[in-house]
Amino acid sequence: MDEVASRLRGAWEWWHAAIEDSQEGRWIRTDFEREVIDDIAAVTVGSPVPPSELPWRGRLARIALWGAAVRLAARAGGWELTSVVGVDPPRPAGMAELLSAVYAVGELGETWLIRLREDGPPSAVEAARAEAFLFGPGSAEDLRQFFYD
Repeated sequence: MDEVASRLRGAWEWWHAAIEDSQEGRWIRTDFEREVIDDIAAVTVGSPVPPSELPWRGRLARIALWGAAVRLAARAGGWELTSVVGVDPPRPAGMAELLSAVYAVGELGETWLIRLREDGPPSAVEAARAEAFLFGPGSAEDLRQFFYD
């Protein structure tokens, strides 16, 4: 399986583990974690322009912004970001696992953006799958709502 598919599959697994552990009461989100999510949401507000109408650089920059925002948030909170590829999420899953999931996808955008000039854009399908993880209903864009249940 290619790297992008593995990374996205792992990100969804870690994402679901954190949400499940929260819903089951194994992860009680703190006020500090809520503030961090508010900060991430403030920085990564999605564009009202549909991705298909943005140039490739704009699409990839929107994805990459998540990588940078999550990396800074993890540093500020002392959470270690770990690879989600081929690894089951530790349980109970919490903030570090949730941020690792989102970072795995944001980091793809950073890599694609850096390589855009040399390699050209990623496949439209790969970019759309990353965008689906980050933007829209049930995605990382909804993290703020998840943190105030």
